Amino acid sequence: MLDKRYDHKQVENGKYDFWLKHKYFSTHDENKTPFSIVIPPPNVTGKLHLGHALDTIPADILIRYKKLKGFDTMWLPGMDHAGIATQAKVVERLRGEGISDYHSLGREAFLKKVREWKDEYSKAIHSQWAALGLALDYPKERFTLDEKLNKCVRKVFVSLYNKGLIYQGEKIINWDPELKTALSNVEVVHKLDKGKFWYFKYPIVDSKDSLIVATTRPETMFGDTAVFVNPKDERYKKYIGKYCINPANDMKLPIMGDEYVDIEFGTGAMKCTPAHDPNDFNLANKYNLEKIIVMDESAHMNEKAGKYQGLDRFECREQLVNDIKKKGLFIKIEDIEHEVGHSERSDAVVEPYLSKQWFVKMRPLADAVIRLQNSDKKINFFPPRFSKTMIQWMENIDDWCISRQLWWGHQIPVYYKNDGTILVSENAPEDIENYKQDEDVLDTWFSSALWPFSTLNWPDTNDSDYKRYFPTSLMVTGYDLIFFWVSRMVFQSIEFTKEPPFKQILIHGLIRDNQGRKMSKTLGNGIDPFDVIAKYGIDALRYFLTTNSSPGLDL
Repeated sequence: MLDKRYDHKQVENGKYDFWLKHKYFSTHDENKTPFSIVIPPPNVTGKLHLGHALDTIPADILIRYKKLKGFDTMWLPGMDHAGIATQAKVVERLRGEGISDYHSLGREAFLKKVREWKDEYSKAIHSQWAALGLALDYPKERFTLDEKLNKCVRKVFVSLYNKGLIYQGEKIINWDPELKTALSNVEVVHKLDKGKFWYFKYPIVDSKDSLIVATTRPETMFGDTAVFVNPKDERYKKYIGKYCINPANDMKLPIMGDEYVDIEFGTGAMKCTPAHDPNDFNLANKYNLEKIIVMDESAHMNEKAGKYQGLDRFECREQLVNDIKKKGLFIKIEDIEHEVGHSERSDAVVEPYLSKQWFVKMRPLADAVIRLQNSDKKINFFPPRFSKTMIQWMENIDDWCISRQLWWGHQIPVYYKNDGTILVSENAPEDIENYKQDEDVLDTWFSSALWPFSTLNWPDTNDSDYKRYFPTSLMVTGYDLIFFWVSRMVFQSIEFTKEPPFKQILIHGLIRDNQGRKMSKTLGNGIDPFDVIAKYGIDALRYFLTTNSSPGLDL
């Protein structure tokens, strides 16, 4: 006899275990038409929040609907190692245990600590999946650092390298001075910060005149190698070919002309700091200027800064400005608001930094995505406008910096021989004692980009799961991942399978907190679905998320 009041705990108790026991989610019938989904793998950085529930509940509804319609459904679960995010969490935990420098543990001991973290949180995620009632095919579960997937990653890296689509080079990259690693453009959050324009005199040699130069980053002045003006600027044409004095270190700098300089911006005279600004880097390459790095990897000033060596960049800024004032070369300070890049993971102010890294040459890969979306094999986006979002990104994409100065991740399959020879190989050389493997790991998104086919046992294209379920039928994910993940899945899939990774993609919005911020395990502002389910039951949560959200719009 039913109780007078609905008791969700009584109704839900034991149901999921019953479904798993009878293998309802992992039994397949090859006589039926396949319908497949791979889960957006949650990071093992912590427990799931309501944003992950919004990722999975629509997919669960669709997989169950298709099963009832007579399809052979397969929903593949898995998790992402989340290199930079997980390493940051473990480093934070170690600090709490009194270990201030994780390097002191050594690579293997540190990785053991990270694997312990991964085991702890993957167990929590499994229990949350069960509470959400997800129809996941657990025997097919994958993890991005599984050996099979690692083998897949190595194959892709070597293949792209041999095609000339992966290269190593010195470029200005986004540098996180707290985590001491490179970041890709999409891992940088641009925030409107209060800042200042400092105006300084750069005295012209053998003249009583000075150029007035404005900068938002005085600490980089030690890396100045020239001052540029626009050759059409009537104010400065006569100075081109002369020299001026850098007020930071009294070095002589050539005054050069280039039409890149905006006559209307600032004073019209621009200092060129090639090792700490991407546009200045391009000018330096054009005119063969020296590139002077003035900071170390923790954003403390190096020997190029003279007496300021060892100071944090912002401490140096303050002291340097005061010293230039004493020289009589300071003009004024102007308060401004400007966009400043912050690391998505540590929130540190990102430093543009000249560094030797590994890159993917994106233009050929991006053009393949554009061609796909203009063909009859295009991926159908719901809502359709997000296809244009991906194409616009691909039209304006930069080369992708894929190396990270971390220990947790796929170690780059490049080996340096004692005699200077470089070997790029899927397998370690037999005489490994004569080689040293590149210590960097690959950007997390490099392996995540292969998820729809690496999880289905590619490169074995004769594998039964690959032949039956790839390309997958549907992807469900948030619009914030179009740049990070969706576009990368598409170009890697086209490159290596000659097929799109999925036939259709449903784009949902984000759940935001009361400050308008995206729910994030890193921010710690997520709501645990467990808490909602304990109070109201899973059906109430599923109903709320599906009826209170519209595709592509935030909740």
